[in-house]
Amino acid sequence: MTDAQETAAASTLRTTGGAPPDDDGSSAVEAPIPLLEPREGIPPVIADEDTLAEVTAAFAAGSGPVAVDAERASGYRYGQRAYLVQLRRAGAGTALIDPVACPDLSGLGEALAGAEWVLHAATQDLPCLREIGMVPTRLFDTELAGRLAGFPRVGLGAMVEGVLGFVLEKGHSAVDWSTRPLPEPWLRYAALDVELLVDLRDALEKELDRQGKLEWAQQEFDAIASAPPAEPRKDPWRRTSGMHKVRRRRQLAVVRELWQTRDRIAQRRDVSPGKVLGDAAIVEAALSLPATVHALAGLTGFGHRMGRRQLEQWQAAVDRAKALPDAALPQPGQPVAGPPPPRAWADKDPAAAARLTAARAAVSALAEALNMPQENLITPDTVRRVCWEPPKEVDKEAVAEALAGYGARAWQVEQVTPVLVAALSA
Repeated sequence: MTDAQETAAASTLRTTGGAPPDDDGSSAVEAPIPLLEPREGIPPVIADEDTLAEVTAAFAAGSGPVAVDAERASGYRYGQRAYLVQLRRAGAGTALIDPVACPDLSGLGEALAGAEWVLHAATQDLPCLREIGMVPTRLFDTELAGRLAGFPRVGLGAMVEGVLGFVLEKGHSAVDWSTRPLPEPWLRYAALDVELLVDLRDALEKELDRQGKLEWAQQEFDAIASAPPAEPRKDPWRRTSGMHKVRRRRQLAVVRELWQTRDRIAQRRDVSPGKVLGDAAIVEAALSLPATVHALAGLTGFGHRMGRRQLEQWQAAVDRAKALPDAALPQPGQPVAGPPPPRAWADKDPAAAARLTAARAAVSALAEALNMPQENLITPDTVRRVCWEPPKEVDKEAVAEALAGYGARAWQVEQVTPVLVAALSA
């Protein structure tokens, strides 16, 4: 039995981090224990193919679930690639792998294909893991498990503290993981991130089973594991912070041109786009439509630190947008698939607005009764779509079919269908 399992055995669910209370309502608080060092010490970083092959064989020979985590350099580098991969499995210990030195981890992924992968907030790490050849067939997401079990705080640190009674170091989550060599304190932090992940998984599985939600969680995990890669976002420039201020089509064109220019530069230099030019500067230029480099230099975000050559490239982007014919200018807003924004329903379709109000109240009450966030019970978009275009015959079978058609899992359909039938029929 591991240290964490011994601690968990003494108190199945600690409450220092906001765990659900026991059935009798008790919530005895015990002092959490700082977790300062990995059990076997900080492992060396794997950065060559021969050592990677040894680790792959060791993890293939290990037993039970495998804890998996990845560190990115968001805010420092372009894109969301992984700069460190951490794994832990019984019989194999902990491994830290440098995916820059070993960019193809498909062999490791294949060796672990039959194992259950334990991740925290899996949807954040799966895209960068997929890029290096690591794709799970089965997984357990400890963050999602915490949501379904009703934990109010589901960050990894809060979960480990609340469930297992250990305190994880929090100081290095937002550092530049592309740094080489990685400092020892960062590696310690990374190793500790997977140290207790399987222990946490085991405790959460018991809690979900106690609440009768384990099958629900397994359906959610299966949906994540089987989901295809996300489609590239259409018109990503429209997500520029502050876009609500930009209303004229010519101004929208300036945002688009500056955003695309910034993106090309950031990709070429492998830096975060925000380090090339801030969103606020892009919006400021779009609103001002500067006519010259001198005018551009006077705007917020294009200050004295920016050289003449840089200013000229941004002014050239503004000029290209200003020269576009009207037919080439972007339209305000985006084509929306599905129902309009709910704030417009009262004018467009008062009956639909009434259905949505009733449905939201019913789903909220059900989520509270089940002790989970509404968005995990059923997505708000699914509720809106069913309320905007309800089935012709509002009965259990038709509503269940509609929910399933929008991607709701079987457990969600079972739970939500009765309250939606009542709301749509009211």
